[in-house]
Amino acid sequence: MIHSKGYQIIHQWLSGKKLRPFTFQEQTWKQILNDKSGLVNAPTGCGKTFSVFLGVLIRFINEHPHDYKSITNSGLQLIWITPLRALAKDIGRAMQEVVTELDINWQIGIRNGDTDTAERNRQKKQMPEVLIITPESLHLLLAQKSYGYFFNPIQLIAIDEWHELLGSKRGIQVELAITRIINCCRKANNKTPLVWGISATIGNLEEAKDVLLSPVKQKGVIIKAKMDKKIEVESIFPDEIENYPWAGHLGIKLAHKIIPIIQQSRTTLIFINTRGMSETWYQTILNICPDLAGSIALHHGSIDMELRTWIEENLHTGNLKAVVCTASLDLGVDFRPVETVIQVGSPKGVARFLQRAGRSGHSPDAISKIYFLPTHSLELIEAAALKSAIQQQLIESRIPMMLCFDVLIQFLGTLAISDGFYPDELLAEIRSTYCYQDISNNEWEQILHFITSGGRALNQYDDFQKVQNDNGRFVITSRKQAMRHRLHIGTIVSDAMMKVKFMTGGYVGVIEEYFISRLNPGDVFTLAGKNLEFIAIKDMTALVKKSNSKKSIVPSWTGGRMPLSANLGKKLRETLNQASGLNKNTEKEIKALKPLFLLQKKLSHVPAENELLIEQIETKDGFHLFVYPFEGRLVHEAMAAVLAWRISRLKPITFSFAMNDYGFELLSDQPIPIDDSNVYELFSPDNILEDIQRSVNSTEMAKRKFRDVAVIGGLIFQGMPGEKKKARHLQSSASLLFRVFSDYDPGNLLLRQAYQEVFDQQMEEVRLRDMLQRIQNSKIILTFPEQLTPFCFPVKVDSMREDLSSEKLEERIRKIQEQLPVK
Repeated sequence: MIHSKGYQIIHQWLSGKKLRPFTFQEQTWKQILNDKSGLVNAPTGCGKTFSVFLGVLIRFINEHPHDYKSITNSGLQLIWITPLRALAKDIGRAMQEVVTELDINWQIGIRNGDTDTAERNRQKKQMPEVLIITPESLHLLLAQKSYGYFFNPIQLIAIDEWHELLGSKRGIQVELAITRIINCCRKANNKTPLVWGISATIGNLEEAKDVLLSPVKQKGVIIKAKMDKKIEVESIFPDEIENYPWAGHLGIKLAHKIIPIIQQSRTTLIFINTRGMSETWYQTILNICPDLAGSIALHHGSIDMELRTWIEENLHTGNLKAVVCTASLDLGVDFRPVETVIQVGSPKGVARFLQRAGRSGHSPDAISKIYFLPTHSLELIEAAALKSAIQQQLIESRIPMMLCFDVLIQFLGTLAISDGFYPDELLAEIRSTYCYQDISNNEWEQILHFITSGGRALNQYDDFQKVQNDNGRFVITSRKQAMRHRLHIGTIVSDAMMKVKFMTGGYVGVIEEYFISRLNPGDVFTLAGKNLEFIAIKDMTALVKKSNSKKSIVPSWTGGRMPLSANLGKKLRETLNQASGLNKNTEKEIKALKPLFLLQKKLSHVPAENELLIEQIETKDGFHLFVYPFEGRLVHEAMAAVLAWRISRLKPITFSFAMNDYGFELLSDQPIPIDDSNVYELFSPDNILEDIQRSVNSTEMAKRKFRDVAVIGGLIFQGMPGEKKKARHLQSSASLLFRVFSDYDPGNLLLRQAYQEVFDQQMEEVRLRDMLQRIQNSKIILTFPEQLTPFCFPVKVDSMREDLSSEKLEERIRKIQEQLPVK
């Protein structure tokens, strides 16, 4: 390879910039030249993009050693799939710089929701050599007539940030698109393009590669950057540790402590878990330090695209001093000026924390510095657990989704409105994907029956007879059906969003419909750092005007309650071992919590890694049962329901539930019959699936999940642009279909999928089963404290949140804290 012309030219270009390729980059180039597919794994900011892109350029120069500079209109050589529009511009800028300086006549094109019609038409006439595209826009390209012509010359398909796409329905869209492109190339020139994934932090690297390369029919390689990326984690400690902590409020009280950090750094990213809290933090920082006005910005997914782009540009140039952001800035946009990252509250996972840490020190030899600011005292345990997890490289896996029939049905419609498909031929292609490798002939026949005649339940309705069999080729001939499908291509359902617009013109951003539906005209809420007065709703747009009101409602987005990951939960339980025997090796976060642990030990018990603590407490509210598995909110929610149901079989009793990431509470008006004689049986993994189905209203949960499945699968039309149906109308349509399928087609694949997604995603049934198995091998500690303990207090507060406004909640908590002993 080092003697090839392409390598020498790239090496000279890098030398001219006083750069040398990293070993992992050269390894990737070598594998690309050897016609191998694979997965590149490297930390953020270490040149993953160039490991693949420069490999494609070397290959092109080697194939055209004498005229590589003069060749024009080479056709689409590289398709670069990226999960975020925001990444496209940055990647395109870096690629354009290379081809311009090498004097290669390649065009770098971008295609996503922001690409204007004129540019799309230009691409249709003459494809650029590199096309940076989102999964949704790639499926729209597959809906064009004679789309195969675009893809015939492709040499390589690159999938950026594969760890973000894996385990999601957008990842399945990528799998299906790759398979289709590969088969187009094989038919046209009997050649299979290479497939390369680019990934940062992920635990199941081998599986991630297998999912991606399934259609290529080769094992492929993993190129791992052997770089010791130094990460420094520093906790921000409160002046006084609260012995009775509660979630959320402590962070804001510590806001003044981050002002010096911001002022000492060139640029700082402040990561907040929820959009609502990011609005609060932005206002709080400005109130504490008005001098930051104009040099601090707010960035989250509901802010208008133009403003977000402006913020990203100014981050890139170093014009902004600080940005308060959510996961909207998690992924690999290259912000070199960022020196410091502050994580407010639990990141909920090791991989997410590492990803955010990597935003700072955005070069291989720079130290990534991240500050951890707790939102309640117990989160300091998480800081210690994160440090340990980073040392051990204990990174979460992303489990691939299997047999998502809604995405497949949408894909078949996309092919049917372009060139059509032949079922037998397409089935072999679909089985080459990882997701659908086990699809049975019967399931395939059900899907074909469903898209052509509506299946068993809907065959009397013309609207569901979308696809026609034209002498063996399946096509959509109806212009109405084709138009409706085009409007839905790429739809992966999230919460219904509504645009927010000033009465005088100009968009502010978007907000979830359920939040706006609860507002009355005149109510003031905060969005994009502005106080806005709600006027009215018109054409699915919330009309507002600026308000000078000091009080406003901070929106709560339903995506805000991420559960604790299994890996971080495991490290938390291990870290608690340090609480019982403090020594010189104990993390300083655990030492800082010594007063809290001493009080917890005095009133109850501090559980070790191999123990499950259960507290039974009687107060004027009733009889409380607190359980601490440290397994995350979703597992605790399911376990609370199962435990309540199992106890109710012992005696007639009713409960209310509360939970957080550390534990859960059952509250009843009568004593709860749990003791040494039955506790292991109550936490048994036996018959867990049946008990979940009996204890949780899984039918109601599946009904809500079915709405998303039905929209993706094209069963429900969301409306024309500007006339989108309201969420409640979609839900009523979905509920009707759900009942029809339940009564007349109980084996329906989409119905089955809705239930499966509830068990896998909302109840985390596998993780729940693993937890119960672990508890069977652990020691269960039952205690009977005479009052609330430091561990149960945050769970108790969470149970009060639903009924009280934030001001009343703070007052109530203050009164409860005053009544509790401190020592």
